[in-house]
Amino acid sequence: MSPRKQQLLSLHRRHKRLVLLCGALFLVATAVFVAWWLALLLLLCGWVAHEAWFADHLFYSPRTDYQYRFPDGTAQQTVSLDEGRVKLTAPLANGDTLFLELRLISSWLGRWVDPHVLIGGDRQDFERGVRGRRFLNLSGQEAALAAGQLRIRGCHCRLSANATLYVLRNPDYAEKRMMIVAPHADDAELAAFGLYRRAAGVSIVTLTQGETEAGSYRRLGLDAAAAARLKGRLRTWDSLAVPLWGGVPQSRCVQLGYHCMQLSAMLADPGSPFPSRESGDADVREARRHNPLSLPADVDGLPCGGNLVADLAALLDHFRPQVVVTPHPQLDPHVDHVAATRALELAMQQSAWQPEVALLYANHLHDNDRWPMGPAGNGTALPPALTALPVDGLWSPLLSSTAQLDKAMALAMHHDLQGGLRCKLRLRRQIQRALAARRWPATGDNEFFRKSVRRHEIFWVRRLHG
Repeated sequence: MSPRKQQLLSLHRRHKRLVLLCGALFLVATAVFVAWWLALLLLLCGWVAHEAWFADHLFYSPRTDYQYRFPDGTAQQTVSLDEGRVKLTAPLANGDTLFLELRLISSWLGRWVDPHVLIGGDRQDFERGVRGRRFLNLSGQEAALAAGQLRIRGCHCRLSANATLYVLRNPDYAEKRMMIVAPHADDAELAAFGLYRRAAGVSIVTLTQGETEAGSYRRLGLDAAAAARLKGRLRTWDSLAVPLWGGVPQSRCVQLGYHCMQLSAMLADPGSPFPSRESGDADVREARRHNPLSLPADVDGLPCGGNLVADLAALLDHFRPQVVVTPHPQLDPHVDHVAATRALELAMQQSAWQPEVALLYANHLHDNDRWPMGPAGNGTALPPALTALPVDGLWSPLLSSTAQLDKAMALAMHHDLQGGLRCKLRLRRQIQRALAARRWPATGDNEFFRKSVRRHEIFWVRRLHG
């Protein structure tokens, strides 16, 4: 977790403790001066209300405007939202990725039920109580939009009468040689399964074994270190085997075997080894047994930053990708994700081969743990950006219903996304289903089955040269 994310979570918990303290004092006063049974009833009602409406990790006001800037030369025009349709004021520019900037204003009911916008056959959800600038994803709706037939309607929210349409044009990056950098097993599938299942020349490089937070494996009679080793072995296998479901052979999948939550420390002190925090293992070679090629760290097996960067440089020279797919260092706060992209940048300084484009993805956010919001299978609006980001292009390829199902099944194969919910979370979902009209997919209980299986994948396009 990044320092900013830790700060936001700490502030959230501090506010929550203050509210709980005030609530406890109120309940004590009610029990003493009114009736004990009323205090118990109020306690139950307060808990249900918390689970239904206040359990989200939303670390900003829903009245905050999103801050996005588009590259110079991006085609744009003012459009009107009239009679339930998007009406253009000029011919639609050629492009594959379209975003509509508008203001959303939540209705009273939209403070309790997730407000959303229906666009053609799509639905995109936003924060309860939203009142600010947001960006709808219209990619895939070009034909209806150009014909003036794209229907749009707010549910539990009002839409501004005027909006700005942005149209971005990209090549199909699936037709280029591509290398996906995944800090952990499952990151490649979460961010880019729909993309890589179409790509002919893709390679997938997973940086870590994924051995941390292995407490559930101790039920097998293992101590903490043995449980971490087992989880690391399983997720190492996942990183090599699951991509075959998307058509990527094992000969183009590489597991580097470094340790979770250690990548940033490795880069800060590149000459020192950083063993696993949970298993204690300090040799990465066991996790590399099935790799299709030899790499610099195979010599000594040390989990150090110098070896990580040298491995990535060697892989760039071997696979010669035109496009690298890697976490967005400003949007995705996970420390391993930030370090993964930093390690790739350092590797490009060492390698003879230089990619042309980076496609950046965000599997986590600083400010909103529910993005993309709303049910699975729908579109993906732009995520919260509360401070100005680098001015990158955007590319949002579509996933067919078949691709979405295949993506869900790929996620289901990952050991870290398997298993049922804890009793508290299962009860919370039942309360939210009944009181907040939320829905979860049948494909899996993990929240990523809802967040990641969508009709759009989104990548920020960053030119690396020229």
